Parts: sequence; C-alpha cells; structure tokens
Amino acid sequence: MDLKLPKNDGLELLRRIRSDEATRRLPVVILTSSSEERDIVAGYDAGADSYIRKSVDLSQFVSAVGQLGLYWLVLKVAPPLAPEAGDPGAA
Repeated sequence: MDLKLPKNDGLELLRRIRSDEATRRLPVVILTSSSEERDIVAGYDAGADSYIRKSVDLSQFVSAVGQLGLYWLVLKVAPPLAPEAGDPGAA
C-alpha cells in the first residue's frame, strides 16, 4: 500500500485493516516514495509489516518488487487465518 492513496489516507486504511478481525492478520507492506522518519514510524505504529521506499529508477523498482514477491509469497510463513465466527472450528 502507498501512504498517499488517491481517495484515502494510507495510514487510516491500514488502521481499519488492523482493527477488523477478518483482515487484521493480512500482511501489509508500505511501498512509498517517502523516506521521512515520521512516515516510517507512523507506518509501523499503524501495523505495517514492512516499510519499503520505492526507487525512482524503473529497473531497480522492478527488481525490488520481484524480491518482495519472493519473500512474501514463497519464503515467509504466515500465521493461520482467524476462524470465522460461527465456524465449527472456531474457538
């Protein structure tokens, strides 16, 4: 997610994701051009799993996104999804 979304504040959207039981465990990576310390701190405080500064160089950006995909989709072990309320397996 970017911090500067067209219609919504990225941090507010992240807070909403984290406050909803159905989405709170979704991995969220902030991918933005901002390197401001206050943005980095605010992103992690809001619940980001990672904060990555976008490169302005297209080839570096494409390489970084490829590496991100490898990590998030192949290497990272995600927590189990929370059971739906009312599911027989729900605690």
